[in-house]
Amino acid sequence: MSPAMGLTLGNPWGALALLAVPVLVGAYFLRKRQPPRVVSALFLWRHRDLQAEAGPRLERFSRETSLALEALAVCCATLFLADVRCGAATQRPHLVVVVDGSLSMAAVVDGRSMADRVRSEVAALLQAKGVGTLTVIESGPEPTLLAGPQAEVNRGLAALERWTPVRGGHDVGPALAMARDLTPGLVSFFTDGPLPAGEALPPRVEAHSVGRPLDNVAFLSAQRVDEGGVARLTVRVGNFSVRSVAVPVRFELADGASQSSPVMLEPGGTAVARVALKTVGAVTASLPPDALAIDGRVTLLPSPLAQVTVGFLPGLAPAAEQAIRRFTSVAPGVRVGEPAGLTVGPSGSQARLTIGIAGAPVAFLGPFFAEKAHPLFDDVQLGGVVWSAGRTSPPGRPLMSMGEVVLVSEEDDGALHFNLDLGKSNLTRTVAWPVLIGNVARLARRSSPGFPRHHVTLDEDVPVVTRAQGRWALKGPEGVERPLLGAGPTVVPRGLAPGRWELLEDGEPVDAMEVMAIDPAESDLRSRGPWREAQAPIELASASVGASRSSWPVALMLGLVLLDFWLTARAKRRVGP
Repeated sequence: MSPAMGLTLGNPWGALALLAVPVLVGAYFLRKRQPPRVVSALFLWRHRDLQAEAGPRLERFSRETSLALEALAVCCATLFLADVRCGAATQRPHLVVVVDGSLSMAAVVDGRSMADRVRSEVAALLQAKGVGTLTVIESGPEPTLLAGPQAEVNRGLAALERWTPVRGGHDVGPALAMARDLTPGLVSFFTDGPLPAGEALPPRVEAHSVGRPLDNVAFLSAQRVDEGGVARLTVRVGNFSVRSVAVPVRFELADGASQSSPVMLEPGGTAVARVALKTVGAVTASLPPDALAIDGRVTLLPSPLAQVTVGFLPGLAPAAEQAIRRFTSVAPGVRVGEPAGLTVGPSGSQARLTIGIAGAPVAFLGPFFAEKAHPLFDDVQLGGVVWSAGRTSPPGRPLMSMGEVVLVSEEDDGALHFNLDLGKSNLTRTVAWPVLIGNVARLARRSSPGFPRHHVTLDEDVPVVTRAQGRWALKGPEGVERPLLGAGPTVVPRGLAPGRWELLEDGEPVDAMEVMAIDPAESDLRSRGPWREAQAPIELASASVGASRSSWPVALMLGLVLLDFWLTARAKRRVGP
């Protein structure tokens, strides 16, 4: 923006104050009748004073200097009210815009999405207000600054062109609070419908809605289970309309083969479609196109049970090794081999699972004091179990104990220690043993690099496991990589775009995950529509901060008024002949 030099007026209506000048001049011409004064001597006159001998009339005035000073003071007040700027760049206003990042903003009406309508509204608002700088904030679980603060208008519009609303349902309060901190004036909020019940706009926020009430059919959930080369898929479909519809759910394989499963949906109802396909590849489920196409298409990736490889360290008791081998021979996804992801060794070794005792053995009969919230004891029933343990407790945090003796402990790195002599215990002959070792295998599976869950919904926490070695990153559907810091189990911050995400180790894919555009609240478009909430009154403090007027006209006006007062008082003190 090139600066406009010369005389500029921020508020041209302030020039109406110049109408006070002719009123002032007329008051100086208009003289009123003075009563006669009788004196006994001329020396009683302090100064000459012209008197009118008749009623009000126009005559030549005699205080030209005072009139000129007062007229100049009126001109200075006019310059202040008109916000005059001389020889400086014109200050163009700053506009802060908050756009709703919800998934429903991607709905299309008459070939235009709600996001495109927002872009047109923002462009019209910029032109109407003559905006010089622009700040754009996208609402979401965590507000995102798309442009700014106070970016050039062209840069702000370019960022708005690249904006794609794909967030789940959320509270817009944090985004509006962030916007109000960036400007003392109004904040323009663009959305597609009324706020949820119980929510209201804060002060200094003006809402604009571009939405339309629409019918929509969407996926509400999707699941996949792989077993023996067969993918079993279950999807639930919801009807967000006022009429019954028959919808074909299409399942398409990677090689182009497809299968349809029709469902009948009542108004506001749901239905489930289930299919079993012989495939080990990705399967895409889709619905016929409607107002919001993105929530009618999901891709279900293969979700086989991750393989856990068990290895044995020297010194392990034969009874313990035989019990583990019997379990691996029947448990799905668990086998003995190399490289071992789960090592089993004797007490005192560096194995991930140690089984053995230290010290004199002693037998315990429950009930045992166990940390039931720990996943190791999920569905484990220890009633009637005789636990033979050593009196010396293993290292780590106690998970199960009996008196002063720790029976099971866990170290900070996840290593488990069983203070247990299987040869003198009946644990392997109860139903608790396979469940307990199955939980150990499940914990080992969770600690292997990859995604514990291969399908998540919008704005859901995404767990991921990495190793300390190598460079790890997430690669999104647009090909952009996001580095991952740290090692071990972690949670990726929410806000991943819908689509396929890959876990990369040194640039090579390790695992994949699909973010599904599923959010029933955002798929229901029946309540969307034009809406504008009454603008809250502007606070006086904000109004005063926003008024950036020049102060020199006020200072000059006060100086002229004081000079006029001094000249008038000096004339009255002068003594006449």
